[in-house]
Amino acid sequence: MSGDLNRREFLRSSAMLAGLAVAPGVLLYDLAHGKDQPASSSVRWGMLIDTNQCEEGCDDCVKACNKENGLPGGTGPADEQWIRKVELKNIKTGKITSLPMMCQHCAEPPCVDVCPTGASFKRADGIVLVDRHLCIGCRYCMMACPYKARSFVHEPLHDQKPEVPRGKGTVESCTLCVQRIDRGENTTACAEACSKAGHKAILFGNLNDPDSEVSKRIREVASTRIRADLGLDPGLHYEGL
Repeated sequence: MSGDLNRREFLRSSAMLAGLAVAPGVLLYDLAHGKDQPASSSVRWGMLIDTNQCEEGCDDCVKACNKENGLPGGTGPADEQWIRKVELKNIKTGKITSLPMMCQHCAEPPCVDVCPTGASFKRADGIVLVDRHLCIGCRYCMMACPYKARSFVHEPLHDQKPEVPRGKGTVESCTLCVQRIDRGENTTACAEACSKAGHKAILFGNLNDPDSEVSKRIREVASTRIRADLGLDPGLHYEGL
């Protein structure tokens, strides 16, 4: 009898361990959204980025992302960053448009399609993530991403944030601040920083809610999604392109 009890206790403990977070806000048995709530397909997190309000040379969003996720903090081309500022020049008019580029959190993510281990996956609420326990560093996902939004960790990491585990030999990218979402918050570090700086170029919210601010704004203005021709249904919309 005691043997059966020990076995049941072992299985119960194993099941509990299976629920531990293995990536930012990611659970093995399910995917969390909000406090103690599973991710739901009724929600799709996304953004509208107004390039008319995104100032050339401004990197407030990049710095906020670095701080939130424990990245080193550099904003240069060779530095680790999940958001990079891109400047586009109209060769006819000379107009320069500045915009933040990151993981587009596609509804049909090619990074997920090519991953041989299932490390790249999409949550029910549309957030695309990497399970670093399953990632073998093959970098197929990096080659498949048309947005060049993923990067590879080459060196050992120190002083990581508990909510945002990172690891040498794995791939990483923007997570839409999933750790915040899973705490029940409804904004990202980049959107918050942009708003505090007075630019208000990044609007984050639930694309599936017709009454959300981001959904209303998308209905009101002309916006586009980068490489919409690929049929990936990105979760990021851009105004002013």
